[in-house]
Amino acid sequence: MKNSVGKSLKALMVMVVVLSCGMVSGQPQGGERGGQQGPPPIPSTKEIKAMVSDLADELDITDDQETKVLAVYQSHFKEVKSKMSSSSRPSRTEMEKMKATFETKVKELLTKEQQSKFAAYLKKQASQRPS
Repeated sequence: MKNSVGKSLKALMVMVVVLSCGMVSGQPQGGERGGQQGPPPIPSTKEIKAMVSDLADELDITDDQETKVLAVYQSHFKEVKSKMSSSSRPSRTEMEKMKATFETKVKELLTKEQQSKFAAYLKKQASQRPS
């Protein structure tokens, strides 16, 4: 009787170990981002145009403003792409500085009312990003 209890206990322990290994390996790596590490991918030209179009609708900007804002976005992401593809990747501080400069350039193209809408838009976008 002791022998069958011992075998059952061993079998139960093996099952627990096997199941727990399967559960651990099924977890995404890197937290909530599903394994993605580092910065998000740089948007394509089409994606940049869609971003600016959404922004234009949100801020109610003129066609002229939209053209200028699009140029700022394209220039910014071209600079980011250049920095990211260089042999020495930029630091987080440098990337944050580039982002601040980019946002300032966009704000300079907007009216006061649009600037406050832009600030709210940025806040909303930031809250939607995974941390």
